[in-house]
Amino acid sequence: MKRNTKKLLGLGVTMTAAAFMLAACGGGSSEEKNSAENENASIKLWVDVAFVDTYKPLVEEFEKEHKDWKVTIKPSESASAQENLKKDPSAAADVFMMPHDQLGQMVDAGIIYANTKYEDSVKENSTESAIEAAMYDGKLYGYPYGVESQILYYNKSKLSEDDVKSWETMTSKGKLGTNFGEAGANYIFTPLFMSNGDELYGANGEDINGTNFNNDKGVQVLKWIREQKDNPGVIQSNADALSSLGNGKTDAFMSGPWSKNDVEKALGDDFAVAPYPTVDLGNGEVQQKAFLGVKLFGVNASTKSPVAAMALADFLTSKENQLTVFEKNGTVPANKEAQEDEKVTSDDVAKAVMTMSDADHSVVMPKLPAMVSFWGPVEAVINDTYNGKIAEDQYLTKLDKLVKDTSKSDK
Repeated sequence: MKRNTKKLLGLGVTMTAAAFMLAACGGGSSEEKNSAENENASIKLWVDVAFVDTYKPLVEEFEKEHKDWKVTIKPSESASAQENLKKDPSAAADVFMMPHDQLGQMVDAGIIYANTKYEDSVKENSTESAIEAAMYDGKLYGYPYGVESQILYYNKSKLSEDDVKSWETMTSKGKLGTNFGEAGANYIFTPLFMSNGDELYGANGEDINGTNFNNDKGVQVLKWIREQKDNPGVIQSNADALSSLGNGKTDAFMSGPWSKNDVEKALGDDFAVAPYPTVDLGNGEVQQKAFLGVKLFGVNASTKSPVAAMALADFLTSKENQLTVFEKNGTVPANKEAQEDEKVTSDDVAKAVMTMSDADHSVVMPKLPAMVSFWGPVEAVINDTYNGKIAEDQYLTKLDKLVKDTSKSDK
């Protein structure tokens, strides 16, 4: 059942500057309740260019329910949401798409409005990982509408379902094309440390001093990475990963749902997909994990119509509308009931992503602003380890430096 946005009629949206700041920090609800409604609210919505045609009819439906609220939809890349919002918050969209890992930076900058109206419904209807991603410092800000994670694509004429369940079997019976030695390895293989029991910025990804890669488990991860250089079943691939899969040089490829169409084109009838395999990092088989990304709608802290903006963000992320976006754009829903819909469960890529989105298979990408300065150092450690540029007796020293350099205060 759709969440009823009509119940907001009569609630006010005129707020003082102080109320804006309070709302951005998670307060402001009393001011909203006591103010008069802005009947002629005009709201600007930013979505990725590929989603504009999908959301236009949804916006029209929203406007039919709210005769005095006008929504203007514009294309704007969600990956640049934080950057574009900071340029001029007063001229930016009232509601916008964003990747969840930008949340910490937005909160610290005071440019995102706390979800003061729909906290209960988000927590009731969204998956646990989506809820975690939409929160920062104990407060809910985002409106989740999708989840994504890396998964394993493979050639089913070369590898069976059982073969791809473990890294050892997969790379002994076939060849995996993946990237250890070039830019981008950080995103793919940093989660190996968490697979082996370590933490990145603490258990919830918000502790600036919570990274503990510099221990025996972390050293085991680096040893394993170095071993893959000599594994004949592992082919260093990056820009050529898809072409290698298509011409038979490799039999499997690790990527996300964004690669679905390209992989189907490369493999044709031999296309198959699965969650990540298990891997033995030195203490027996453990589940190889990936980073989980959650797609959110956010509300601009400078909006002049916060009640209308929150109502729109909530409406766009209803179960029904998430299913519409899945059907038209392939975005795997964050809504629990939507994930159980036959349209979603009958899609092999969506099923693999949903499996990967649980806590046993993935780690919610940390939202700390410090992540910006984490990627470079960890990239160097992974690349240099794989390429043999770091001696084994220097692994712990390198990890000590990595943790020290990326644990400085982000304030």
